[in-house]
Amino acid sequence: MMLVGPTLPAHNVNLFQARSASFRNHTSPLNPSTIAPSSSSYSPASIKPGSNSTKMTRLHLANLDKLLQTPPPPQTQLDPQPDLEKDKDPHKNGSRENRGRGLLGGLKLSRLWTQVKGAAEDMSPRHLKRLQRLLSKTGEYSPRNNLGTRWREFHGSNNWAGLLDPLDENLRREVVRYGEFIQAAYQSFHSNPAMSAEEVQMPRNVALPDRSYKVTKSLYATSSIGLPDWVDEVRPDLSWMTQRSSWVGYVAVCDDKGEIARMGRRDIVIALRGTSTCLEWAENLRAQLIQMPSTEQGQQERQAKVECGFLSLYKTRGADVPSLAESVVEEVKRLIEQYKGETLSITVTGHSLGAALALLVGDELKTCAENMPSVAVFSFGGPRVGNRGFTNRMDDKDVKVLRIVNSQDVITRVPGIFVGEGALEEKLKNAKAGGFIDMIDRNMPLAYTHVGTELRVDTKMSPYLKPDADVACCHDLEAYLHLVDGFLASNCPFRENAKRSLVRLLQDQRSNVKKLYTSKANNLTSLKLERTGLMVSCLPSPS
Repeated sequence: MMLVGPTLPAHNVNLFQARSASFRNHTSPLNPSTIAPSSSSYSPASIKPGSNSTKMTRLHLANLDKLLQTPPPPQTQLDPQPDLEKDKDPHKNGSRENRGRGLLGGLKLSRLWTQVKGAAEDMSPRHLKRLQRLLSKTGEYSPRNNLGTRWREFHGSNNWAGLLDPLDENLRREVVRYGEFIQAAYQSFHSNPAMSAEEVQMPRNVALPDRSYKVTKSLYATSSIGLPDWVDEVRPDLSWMTQRSSWVGYVAVCDDKGEIARMGRRDIVIALRGTSTCLEWAENLRAQLIQMPSTEQGQQERQAKVECGFLSLYKTRGADVPSLAESVVEEVKRLIEQYKGETLSITVTGHSLGAALALLVGDELKTCAENMPSVAVFSFGGPRVGNRGFTNRMDDKDVKVLRIVNSQDVITRVPGIFVGEGALEEKLKNAKAGGFIDMIDRNMPLAYTHVGTELRVDTKMSPYLKPDADVACCHDLEAYLHLVDGFLASNCPFRENAKRSLVRLLQDQRSNVKKLYTSKANNLTSLKLERTGLMVSCLPSPS
């Protein structure tokens, strides 16, 4: 029977019943009127003149709730060969209500819910509003709080204990800021990769992201190997790819009184880009460990070894430029003398190859002068550089290293093999296998280990990047900064109040951004990337 609403006059009930009788066989299984009468259901015949409409509405809602509630799981196992005749007979197959519930149950919505739920959350107005906000801004950053007397803690005096998981908001801002110094090095090199003898005399014009700093020195790395001259004759337009010496970074110093007061000291930054020329790639492949230059420390330091190619780029002099090691030491000594009496700090930051060179710079600077200021290294996507002896040497010199590592980045797991690292090292120590570790370090040519404290992020934590993003995306510097900006803790999702704009990420890694967001980006905003000021005229680069 069909239900009668509270607005139907009581004297028309019988007439309505007579007219609706012919439609009984055409009602839907989902119609509440098809449910067998029970103590909790009602029929039009049970309606009395003057019945309370509120009570009827309550019964109606209860009936709907009974219909929509999840059916209990079957108590008996299903027959693997069902009776087809029973399925054909509606009387043998139970009530229409059960048939309706069986139809809905056949859809197995519970299995689809996990997939639908994720898409629904991504498509929710809240997420789209956040996407539009991140696409519409290019200059907003997390607030720069006054570091005051805590600046040494953020610079690694306690190896960033208690600041990484969960990530301190002030440290997050500092890490992203130092990453942007590396981006400026990439942009400056790609805009003018060729090098001339005249250029060496003056610092290169670098568009720094922080205007409170000024560039004081250009840095060059030189390969100890070279390619035949005929290579340049075949492709003279790409001669910069085969040049032995290339601009690799810069030295900058904070020159703003307000920023110096905020940071609690005057900061000297050394920023180094990653691999960009053929000869730099060739040096990366020279993975054998070689002895570090000896000093007056002792036997343990004489066991320190680093990758041959990295040390070559760091120590080799060019035809018109000094080595990277000589340039850095000379400029840092000059700045220390210039700002003598002030509180200073030295921050070395690099990405990929630049992260490896940053460790060598930090090792060199710590002992190059008396009363050396605090030296900290912030590395992004850095490979392994040396053996356990090199790690001990850095610890003895009190060089603080914060390694930002993407779990999906394969570059952070090369070169060589390693045994003295992380959980494996603990297991070997607990098994009293320290002698075995020492034997491996002394005799294995590729026994590498990492240096410093680790801040680990993961591409899969970003709601915008594909979980199966390719190797280039997982190693990309902008992807690193995007992940750090959204990182809360190892067991927390991507933070909703992330400040970093998605414009550059879409520009650099559009193929690795989820299609949902790339399509919505075109609909939500008319922003054109070439108008954001982020586009740089760059030549092709192997990186």
